[in-house]
Amino acid sequence: MKILPKAAGFVALAAVALLTVAAAHPAWNTYVTETKGGGYRLGNPQAKIALMEFVSYTCPHCAHFEQEADAPMRLAYVMPGLVSVEVRHVIRNPVDLAAALLAECGPKEKFFANHSAILRSQDEWIQRIASASEATQLRWRSGTMPQRMRAIASDVGFYDLMAKRGYDRVAADRCLSDEAAARRIAEQSEKGADQYGVTGTPSFVIDGSLLVGTHTWDTLRPQIAARL
Repeated sequence: MKILPKAAGFVALAAVALLTVAAAHPAWNTYVTETKGGGYRLGNPQAKIALMEFVSYTCPHCAHFEQEADAPMRLAYVMPGLVSVEVRHVIRNPVDLAAALLAECGPKEKFFANHSAILRSQDEWIQRIASASEATQLRWRSGTMPQRMRAIASDVGFYDLMAKRGYDRVAADRCLSDEAAARRIAEQSEKGADQYGVTGTPSFVIDGSLLVGTHTWDTLRPQIAARL
């Protein structure tokens, strides 16, 4: 189609305007920020609803929630910029800590994909925890922090899981050996649970208030809808 000079100018201005809007409003479904509380937030930082998820990687209910809620939450609430979702770690055992270190491995933009991969494969690796011998579990509690974390990653299968995410053994070990990160994660886990009164996982906080008795997508979804 031939465009007249005036029309061409209008089209050019419209294109610039669209590009400006796109730059000002990124795809919230991929917009990740780190929060002061030690969490990772997905979505619009100025969203009407700020949702926090307190998650333990060895919690079966957390894995079920991830599989059930991730897609509808992103499509209906995160992508339009209505809700932001912040994940905070709850560390209940050494396996949780190893998983959290690997979830945070690499740039912040990789966190949510790492987080999802660990939870969605939980059925596979949690069986290895249940069947671990006393000698194996002793490896997880003995030696230096890096030695313990590497033993868990090897015995549970985290190295293979992260290899599918593009992390070689050297990269995974670098994150598993980060003692400063391990201390920060453990301290923030305790502080966050105390601050909001979290006693189980998954637990949810909206705009600073704990949603008591809410631990599933079926009970969380209507509370989000009501606030919108």
